[in-house]
Order: sequence, then C-alpha cells, then structure tokens
Amino acid sequence: MTTAIATTAGAVPPPTKAKAVTVDSTPFPTATRRHLFLAATAASTLPSAAVSAATPRFADIPGSGGVKALDLREGSGEVPVDGDQVAIHYYGRLAAKQGWRFDSTYDHKDETGDPMPFVFTVGSGKVISGIEAAVKSMRVGGLRRVIIPPSQGYQNTSQEPIPPNVTSALSMILDLFFDRQRLFTTIFNPTRLANGEGSTLGTLIFDIELISIRQHP
Repeated sequence: MTTAIATTAGAVPPPTKAKAVTVDSTPFPTATRRHLFLAATAASTLPSAAVSAATPRFADIPGSGGVKALDLREGSGEVPVDGDQVAIHYYGRLAAKQGWRFDSTYDHKDETGDPMPFVFTVGSGKVISGIEAAVKSMRVGGLRRVIIPPSQGYQNTSQEPIPPNVTSALSMILDLFFDRQRLFTTIFNPTRLANGEGSTLGTLIFDIELISIRQHP
C-alpha cells in the first residue's frame, strides 16, 4: 500500500504538445543472435539492490499511531517540543482522487508576494495528530513526506491546517472554501464510509518543511 501511495504522491509532469518530426529513412541495424544474447545476459545480471534502492522507503514514526515518514531532506537545526511555536510550509494531498492536492502554503502569498508559512503551537491539539507527530521528530530545515492514516488525520471539520487565514484576493478565499468543502465531503462521505472505504478516503499525504521554531520561554 505504501508503494502505491508513494507513486500517487509523486508529481505528474504536464502533457507536452506533440512536435513534428522528420522520419529518417536510414534502416535500423540488424541485431545478430550474439548481440541479443549479450543484451539478455546483461539485463539478467543487474543487481536487485539497485532496483530496490530506487523505491522510496517510508518508516513508522514511533508512537504516532501509524504515521509513516520519508525524509526528503535532513534538517540541521533544533527539534521542537510541546509549547514551542513552529512555522511550517506544507503541501497536502489526498491519497484518494489520484492524489488530489487540497491545499499548499506555497500558494498563499503575503503582500510582498512571498509564501506564507503555517504557524501553530506544538502540543496545542489544534492541528491534526499526524502533523504534530511528524513535526515533533523533525529538525529545522528538514523536509519530510508523511502518510497519515485516517485515525491521525481529520476527525472533524474544525481541525487545521486547511486553510490558513487569507485576507488577499476574494477569488483565492472562495477557492480555499470550496477546496475545504470538497475535502471534507470526500473524507466524511456517509455512503462510502458505510461501504467500508474509510481507510481509503481519509488517508492523507503531506510534504512538510520545518522553517523555524520560537521556543516557549
């Protein structure tokens, strides 16, 4: 399941326009039996370790209730504790709906055009448990991808992050409102929950970057 989700979470490049090509009339070289044998032998002797190394490996965060993490960049700063105020950037996706992105702090800009981080107090209980668990074991400067099961995700519609307070253009506010409605309509769909699809609907994928810590005095 982890591999499938990791594949879904990856960025999909936009389709490119077809370009006109000129067909070369030069015939392809004919492969001899020796060439084919040597190619097959080389392919069969590729080390399996190289293939497995290309697959991202998520690890369980201890005591997190099943949150899995993959560090994309190790941080070198402090580790937050309860009571610290932290600033993070995040990129949130839903494992369902082909990895639909429901919110990203990088899209929310201040008056100077810079992305606005999301700020919260660790241990306050205002953010979903999976975010708390991920951030509490990160260092400042780190970037981490986490897979959050429904039990550690959104349990009600009042939990953060999604979306932060935005006071910019009205169109952005409306977009965030409808994305929020769409998110919770998907997660808490009564018919699909009754059909036992809760574990699929509520699984979240977050890329989290720990920007700074303001330590509690």
